[in-house]
Amino acid sequence: MSLDQQSESGEDASLAFAIGRRIRERRLAQGLTVTDLALRLSRAPSQVSLVENGRKEIKLSELRQIASALSTTVETLMNAEPPSKRAALEIALDRAQRGPVFTSLNLPSLAIRKSLSDDAIATVLALHDEIQRLHNERASTPEIARRANTALRLEQRSRNNYFSHLEEIARDLLRLVDHSGGPLSQRSASDLAKHLGFSLHYVGDFPKSTRSITDHRNGRIYLPANLRGIDPRSALLQALALHVLEMKEPKNYEELLRQRVETNYLAAALLIPEESAVGYLSSAKVARELSIEDLRDTFAVPYEIAAHRFTNLATRHLEIPVHFLKVHDSGVISKAYENDKVVFPTDALGSVEGQIVCRWWAARQVFSMEDQLTPYHQYSDKPAGTYWCTSSIQNTPSGVFSVSVGTTFEGARWFRGRNTKKRFKSTCPDERCCRRPSDTLAGRWDGLALPSAQLNSSLLAAIPTGTFTGVDRVAIYDFLESHSPSGEK
Repeated sequence: MSLDQQSESGEDASLAFAIGRRIRERRLAQGLTVTDLALRLSRAPSQVSLVENGRKEIKLSELRQIASALSTTVETLMNAEPPSKRAALEIALDRAQRGPVFTSLNLPSLAIRKSLSDDAIATVLALHDEIQRLHNERASTPEIARRANTALRLEQRSRNNYFSHLEEIARDLLRLVDHSGGPLSQRSASDLAKHLGFSLHYVGDFPKSTRSITDHRNGRIYLPANLRGIDPRSALLQALALHVLEMKEPKNYEELLRQRVETNYLAAALLIPEESAVGYLSSAKVARELSIEDLRDTFAVPYEIAAHRFTNLATRHLEIPVHFLKVHDSGVISKAYENDKVVFPTDALGSVEGQIVCRWWAARQVFSMEDQLTPYHQYSDKPAGTYWCTSSIQNTPSGVFSVSVGTTFEGARWFRGRNTKKRFKSTCPDERCCRRPSDTLAGRWDGLALPSAQLNSSLLAAIPTGTFTGVDRVAIYDFLESHSPSGEK
């Protein structure tokens, strides 16, 4: 075996440099010059110099010869531990300069000479590490988010999107306000806050970077006076959920996403209590009249909350597999969940969020309907089978979205709208389904059309500086100071 049999990667080159530095340290420790060692090896001094500077590949037989000449062993010369502080700095600088970040800067390499001081090397390494950190943050943020989203969605599927511990917490909280069933009123939600030790304050100068602020010092929860279409109970219950679940500021995307899922789940479980909802849905199933719209109206909640809550309970209590989609009117998936084996579009990492939905799916077809108040129902023949879906359009401060709940062809028999005649065929991800222009159109327009893309700002987003969630901490603390009781300032 020889070192030159290894792949010619930067890592191998760094290893050769580290071995060369260890040879040099051993030579100097014995008071030998380059010429002295060259004579012992019957080599030219220039060859020894190349070896010590990591510029020459060394066969194992040659390394044994050098080790013998220096009265040491091959294992010692290949030891990963640098022989001295200076050698450690030189090895680190050599490795950094061979790395992808330094290479991408198109800078000339810094020659590693005796005249280069330890402080100079340390400064260069510190600058390199900071550039590496910034590069990793900006390059990996989207990938980290996608991986975290994918892992969380798989966990939700494994438990059929049902979190028993959160259901139990919701039941305990509802008992505090003697809630006997049915919709949770705004008054009951406010009473729950009082039971948990908080007073509520709706203010007009609320910071825009957050949805609620909990002041533990003074036992206050601040909410914006204008919730811009958001159910005031939802915003309050999510704040209470953060408190009850003892959640701290998230340190990474996985924590951030998990907190959102669990706080949203607990808030929905309070708005649509499990016992009341299961009784209602079971009766609707028997009558074959399951409807997201009816669930929304019965518990007086927004459509999206009703759709989410249905996915929590449908498989666990009704034995109906389901899928959920929230899709922007551009066709981009915002949220998704499935346990009915429907196949969503994914990227190479398995992430669904950010992908484009087939234009023949109900989540896209609903946007073409003139009557956007009437529930939309559709069957879709997909590669994995035939699915039924009900979709509704929601206008939000963030844009126009469709919210869809679907199930298998067999599961559709329990739903109102199962008799729809609307049926489309989708062969996505085959590009010929809806992503490739017809030959006629391609012949007319190829090379003659130059659109200007509307860039999704999230593609450029990096991890916010200071706090992971990106909230404006200065604005929040200034806000708390201005609204804190006078005795606490």
